[in-house]
Amino acid sequence: MRAVVFAYSEVGVRCVRELLAQGMEIPLLFTHADDPGESQWFGSVRQLAEAHGLRVETPENPNTPEWIGEGVAANPDFLFSFYYRYMLDKAWLAVPRCGALNMHGSLLPKFRGRAPVHWAILKGEPVTGASLHYMLEKPDAGALVDQQSVAILENDSALEVSLKVAEAAEEVLRRSLPALVAGNAPARTLDLRAGSYFGRRRPEDGRIDWRGTARTVHDLVRAVAPPFPGAFTEVNGCRLAILKTRVDAQPAKYSAQAPCLYAADGEWYADCVDGKRLRILELAIDGERVTPDNAPPALAHRPLALA
Repeated sequence: MRAVVFAYSEVGVRCVRELLAQGMEIPLLFTHADDPGESQWFGSVRQLAEAHGLRVETPENPNTPEWIGEGVAANPDFLFSFYYRYMLDKAWLAVPRCGALNMHGSLLPKFRGRAPVHWAILKGEPVTGASLHYMLEKPDAGALVDQQSVAILENDSALEVSLKVAEAAEEVLRRSLPALVAGNAPARTLDLRAGSYFGRRRPEDGRIDWRGTARTVHDLVRAVAPPFPGAFTEVNGCRLAILKTRVDAQPAKYSAQAPCLYAADGEWYADCVDGKRLRILELAIDGERVTPDNAPPALAHRPLALA
């Protein structure tokens, strides 16, 4: 069996490796050129492919007639997309004989669209997962082949959940591929009315809205924590990166009606509108960690209003 593959990130690495382990021939593989401004927390699809002597391409637009013609010439049985960041035109979906499939990082039909791990954390979900499904023109909408759930613990960061999802994706592909090759894999129609769709996220979306509860702020912090762009707020003209938090067992020390930042017992805290407080484990300015002992004058150890 032969497959044209589109792959990137850790899910891409693990799933390409699984295809190769099960003997799938990959005559053509598309990936992305790494962005030097993006933290590379994941493995390299390009390096994995080159190590196996695969043809690797990184076009800015894979949907041109020329590239689709290359796909046809590769004579694939399957097309797989594993965390590839571009939408594929419907012409691509007609290229493989046995179907075009995508691995998505949620329990479809929930969290269709972009950044599914981050959105699941932001929404306070206790579980997410990986789903293998057939591709349609509409994103993340085709019939489901298989999925596997993973737990989102109270303090899990997006990186920790992303790695769990990558492991789940690898397992889903491992157990699904034999049935796909044999032509008897299940295909359950998704009820999109029972799901949700979310768009892409940008660094500016990490701005903290202190009108939210302590838990809401904590979920934002962990959803965008490094190696992702991170959550931030502004106090007295300082842009503060709030990189790691915990919902504290103690209630707010000052006024819940006016969220505030302060230091106590050598640690940073933020009182929130629901009467609870956050313990801020990592706070930084311009990439440098700031403790109560080395804080600049603008962060004097009095309660500082948070907007």
